[in-house]
Amino acid sequence: MLEIKIPSPGESITEVEILEWLVSDGSYVEIDQEIAEIESDKATLPLIALESGKIEIIAPAGASINVGAIACKIDTSAKPVKSETKEEVKLNEIPQEKQSEKVTEPKKENIENSDYKNVKISPVAQKLMQENEINIDDVINGLKRIGKKEIEQVVANKSNETNISYSNKEATRDVERKKMTQLRKKLSQRLVSVKNETAMLTTFNEVDMTEVMAMRSKFQKQFVEKHGTKLGFMSFFTKAVTIALKEFPAVNSQLDGEEIIYPNYSDIGIAVQTPKGLMVPVVRNAETMNLAELELEIKRLADKGRAGRMSIDDMQGGTFTITNGGVFGSLLSTPILNPPQSGILGMHNIQERPIAVKGKVEIRPMMYIALSYDHRTIDGKDSVGFLVKLKELLESPYKMLTGTKSADEMLLDI
Repeated sequence: MLEIKIPSPGESITEVEILEWLVSDGSYVEIDQEIAEIESDKATLPLIALESGKIEIIAPAGASINVGAIACKIDTSAKPVKSETKEEVKLNEIPQEKQSEKVTEPKKENIENSDYKNVKISPVAQKLMQENEINIDDVINGLKRIGKKEIEQVVANKSNETNISYSNKEATRDVERKKMTQLRKKLSQRLVSVKNETAMLTTFNEVDMTEVMAMRSKFQKQFVEKHGTKLGFMSFFTKAVTIALKEFPAVNSQLDGEEIIYPNYSDIGIAVQTPKGLMVPVVRNAETMNLAELELEIKRLADKGRAGRMSIDDMQGGTFTITNGGVFGSLLSTPILNPPQSGILGMHNIQERPIAVKGKVEIRPMMYIALSYDHRTIDGKDSVGFLVKLKELLESPYKMLTGTKSADEMLLDI
């Protein structure tokens, strides 16, 4: 019997929860097969069968279990059981006399049409119908004229049926209770600590997305052919954020006791909604990547998160976070900080709105952006300046390549 023990998901984690068993007790499992999902307060991980054999489950689903404890055992001496298939009996193999024994029940003749089952018949009318051997179909087909009285009767009946259908609806007071997962518990603790331990403020701006949308539309086909992935908005925002962070390093800072840390790199956390909850994988050294590299890395991490295979290493670190509520239709929000980071950018839904352009009113695709920041490390000037810089880069995306200077200024060397 091979014992399968709970592996350590990471440092400082001593207990996990078995979310579900992917195999049944007593079934045969293959080597390297995923047999269960375990969840810590930081990530969801698979439990792998180290050998092939018959499994004996020790810890039930939903149970909390210590790291290193035995979750199940595998009998490696067991052999896979082949399912026996029953032989199909062909009709021509059945003796002729058996086939003749099939009994067919006579169909009952439907006297009354189901369309008229709600028609009320008075006792006198019922007696006359029986004496003359006629049914409702005969009566309906025998009518030569429909008058006002009949129409009013039908309208009144329909009104009564409508009222009855509403009154017959049953009200419910049922509630459903679900146990909080380890991940949700940890997330709740972190969110409360952010509100209690930081001086969080939010500042806003808006971005005209015309140029970015035009660039995506113009080069989308070529981009997909070359890189195998679509050109989205997140890569533009991530690239712009890395440039703006160089100009406003305080937004990239972290508070550590009585010291403020200013990283010279940009590890950007991208908030991803997964079936297990909100997770924030980190794109490391995002400042060194171009748009294609950013898109591929963001897609890889997002797919990993939605598949429930995000590791702790994928989420550790990070100097700044981007969250996109626009994918759910959010027009404006105040994102909450991801500690120990000092800043988080909130993207929102793109909506066409009238704005003033050179003295004229034009309809442009606009997005509100929000920066939540810890006022202990970031001053108002830096927070507002960061958003203004971000707005400038996104409204003139070519500046992400040329820097603060325009292409004309670079050509003229001025």
